[in-house]
Amino acid sequence: MATDLSLPEGAVSAVIQLLDEGATVPFIARYRKEATGGLDEVAVRDIQERRGYFKELEERKLAILKSIEEQGKLTPGLEKRIRACTEKARLEDLYAPYKKKRKTRADIAKERGLEPLALRILAQPLDADPEKEAEAFVSAEKELPDTKAVLAGARDIVAQDIAEDADIRATIRALFETTGALESTVQPEHQDKRTKFEDYYDYREALSAIPAHRFHAIRRGEIEGVLRTRIAYDEDRALAEILRARSHNARSPFASELELAARDSLRRLLAPTIETDIRVNLKLKADRDAVNVFAENLRHLLLAAPYGEKPVIGVDPGLRTGCKCAAVDATGRYLENITIYPFRGEGDLVRAARDFLEFVRRHAPAAVAVGNGTAGRETERFVRDLLKDAGLAQIQVVLVSEAGAS
Repeated sequence: MATDLSLPEGAVSAVIQLLDEGATVPFIARYRKEATGGLDEVAVRDIQERRGYFKELEERKLAILKSIEEQGKLTPGLEKRIRACTEKARLEDLYAPYKKKRKTRADIAKERGLEPLALRILAQPLDADPEKEAEAFVSAEKELPDTKAVLAGARDIVAQDIAEDADIRATIRALFETTGALESTVQPEHQDKRTKFEDYYDYREALSAIPAHRFHAIRRGEIEGVLRTRIAYDEDRALAEILRARSHNARSPFASELELAARDSLRRLLAPTIETDIRVNLKLKADRDAVNVFAENLRHLLLAAPYGEKPVIGVDPGLRTGCKCAAVDATGRYLENITIYPFRGEGDLVRAARDFLEFVRRHAPAAVAVGNGTAGRETERFVRDLLKDAGLAQIQVVLVSEAGAS
């Protein structure tokens, strides 16, 4: 997790421990800086999200290990690969061959005794005659009337075997993610109609580059029945990757059978599943990006000057940790900050009064805003009396809410 987020391991461990103890993100960011090395709220929230991801991942691992063990198929090697998994998609790829699912074409073919022929296709032998070998499996009783049906059944077994190969699934998924594109076209009934989705009537953009707002616009067009979409990918390259992984031998008489099985596996089993996963991930990413945009817009709105375009000094009151004072100009641009300690004794009070007056004279604020937190009233009185005694009573002093500030 520390490596993923480029954060110190000790700081990440401290945040996780605090979260486990029930501490909130704002509390950790503001009051536990000494434990976290000064991590801000964004970093703490990132750790919280990754912690949640890995917690779900570990829970899923345990469920998968239990399921495979109950089937009597858990080997030490498989268990090691599952426990070492750091991505949910990869974990599901490893589990795919052991998932309980409805009876498939491959299952039916296996029941009809075609697995030995499927193994021959996978072996890619040079001394073979597919038609002749298939004749041995022809059986009207098993609904295998001819060699064509026999070879089709054997290919179904091979296709499923390819689709359940975790390494192949990972390779094809990576190919989709790096070279795939989202394509949208207009539904025939809207061909000649003007809609707000006209820009996407014939549109294509790389999955790795499409921004959140555009993805959401295309998705809305699809939901409203104006657009239809698909994930386009390089099928020839994907097929070549599968054949390479399964040691395709162009000189084998079974070469064409493996090619047909691989293409069927890609189109019927692999691509639809991976496309669904990618669409889900695209939406999650687009949602996150949209939330970040909204958050930034809200930040600018909340930071808009409530007092108008005037220079202001803000004071965050505090007893032990002092009062933090910051100055902004009429445009809201940050200028400077100081910390004063008016509540630690007579000497500190004199020093605090001197430093704050110098600070005020440097920045000439129209107002001083004092937070209403701990020692807020005392700080407001200190500032108000100080300005009055210094002949600066024209500077307005206001006690403001700290709600949402920490």
